[in-house]
Amino acid sequence: CIFTTAKQDYAKKVLDVLDPKKKLIRLCLSQQDCLCAHGCYWKDLTHLGRDLAKMVALDHTIQGFPAQADNWISVPRWWGDPRDEELLHLVPLLGQLGQAVRTREMGRGRVP
Repeated sequence: CIFTTAKQDYAKKVLDVLDPKKKLIRLCLSQQDCLCAHGCYWKDLTHLGRDLAKMVALDHTIQGFPAQADNWISVPRWWGDPRDEELLHLVPLLGQLGQAVRTREMGRGRVP
């Protein structure tokens, strides 16, 4: 999912760069999907319709909804460099988070 505070036309341009074949990213949310308060746009993860306990968001800015601060992981800004591999550094952490969710679900008798 792409979730940006930018307008929809910009979001679609980013999506075209990140997933030109439209095979990786299923959802693109933009400014129209954000909450606006005092002229600031906030990304509200509840718009995704998923369990917040099983969700993380990666972003270079802190524009996520304040009540969901525990769901956000800060990452460096991406400047369009196709050789940028910064997100690869998060693979171990994301794997651990995924394993923790699966372990918790199995402990409750549910299979993820």
